[in-house]
Amino acid sequence: MIDATRREFAGGAAAALLAGSLGAAGSAQPAEELYGLVGELRAAPGKRAELVGYLLQGTGGMTGNLAYIIAEDLADPDSIWITEVWRSKADHANSLTLPQVQATIAKARPLIAGFGTRAETRPVGYGR
Repeated sequence: MIDATRREFAGGAAAALLAGSLGAAGSAQPAEELYGLVGELRAAPGKRAELVGYLLQGTGGMTGNLAYIIAEDLADPDSIWITEVWRSKADHANSLTLPQVQATIAKARPLIAGFGTRAETRPVGYGR
């Protein structure tokens, strides 16, 4: 039940941000080209806020990124959920080579205790 609620939130949040990128009809970008990721990241105990701070600082200006949503898990004080929407899978892969992303990974790595559920998605539209 909790996993379904989290997926619904992530999907709805990404869809809301896509609304601005895709236009009113939701079709400015062919749906088959969009790429999405939803994943849980577990911070070391008591380090969630610091980890979120690093992620928020180092993930702006990524070419091809339509949405990068960081959400605190309400049931787990050390977990966050990241929802990403990209114009393509290649844009996501290329983002991992950006200097600011590499710097963020280096800062964040010591604060990461583990990873939870991860899903690759294909955003297909949004509702209002």
